[in-house]
Amino acid sequence: MTESEALREGWVHLALEMGAADAVPFALRDIVFDPRTLLKCMYGCPDWGKLHTCPSRPGSPTMAEYHDMFSRYSWGIIVHTHDKHAAQKISYELERLAYLAGYPLAFSLSDCALCKTCAGHMDEPCRNTKQARPAFHSVGIDVFATAQKLGLPLEPLLTPDQEQNWYAAVFVE
Repeated sequence: MTESEALREGWVHLALEMGAADAVPFALRDIVFDPRTLLKCMYGCPDWGKLHTCPSRPGSPTMAEYHDMFSRYSWGIIVHTHDKHAAQKISYELERLAYLAGYPLAFSLSDCALCKTCAGHMDEPCRNTKQARPAFHSVGIDVFATAQKLGLPLEPLLTPDQEQNWYAAVFVE
């Protein structure tokens, strides 16, 4: 087993210990990029133009720039939870461990859940710039197609009582 395979295995185990429902290693070819995800942000998200991790914030990279950035990674781990806070906590910890293991450009994606109310709603600076991360869809990744490709559960919520699925990841190398 190579060193990176051992790291992946250890990080998957850690993610599960931290409360992930699933944690799956991926190769970059497993990630489905589609800039149309921006349409769902623009025309469906009540936070469009407000949150610090949104693609609508001033100076945010374009979908093409995000695709170029994330295409430079080769692997990572996707984390599936039923809790938004847990997804972010787990993915950020995996990013930290990757950094310490010699992957200084490792980067996690998660729907930001650090603050009860995002400072962006009050036109204030982000309170957690070191840990705030954008969500998959906001950087041009089709979460539904990617989850399906990796055999992970994700379906539209049809009733308010359905359990929500949250996805986060850390991109490595």
